[in-house]
Amino acid sequence: MERVLVVGATGAGKSTLAHALGSRLGLPYHEMDALYFNGPGRAVNDRLVEDVARVTAGSRWIIDSLGHPEVRDLLWGRADTVIWLDYTRRVIMPRVLRRSVRRTVTREVVFGGNRETWVGWLSREHPVWWSWSQHRTRRRDIALRLRDPRFASLETRRFARPRDTAAWLASIR
Repeated sequence: MERVLVVGATGAGKSTLAHALGSRLGLPYHEMDALYFNGPGRAVNDRLVEDVARVTAGSRWIIDSLGHPEVRDLLWGRADTVIWLDYTRRVIMPRVLRRSVRRTVTREVVFGGNRETWVGWLSREHPVWWSWSQHRTRRRDIALRLRDPRFASLETRRFARPRDTAAWLASIR
């Protein structure tokens, strides 16, 4: 486990797990949203492919994402392990709601210097709406990737319950 992707729906806890697992294994952690968005107004990084190629050229890393379409094959092709947080909406939605309310109320700065706002809740791209609407699609996309012969050599761990993920993480030294 040297080059790890942590995948799942928005709000599943990918970043939290990637950060914790990276710390335990001494892997440099890279947040995909921080690579993808690089400025206010959710400006998209026009050097995304180059930046992801540079990060994944390293021998050790952990990234919290299925990957945006323009870098997905690159990420999956260079990973050696995929950790899939395959949680139900019933698990994910309270998490993403709590996180978004906290970020909105506290004006917490997220990737690229952006902040969640009350007006932002009306957008279809807001994390709460995005998580709800993309949950089924994200599960399907991950399952298809894991059946793709190009990625057959990836070590895969699939967790359906947070307590199983926590127990597995606790077993990592």
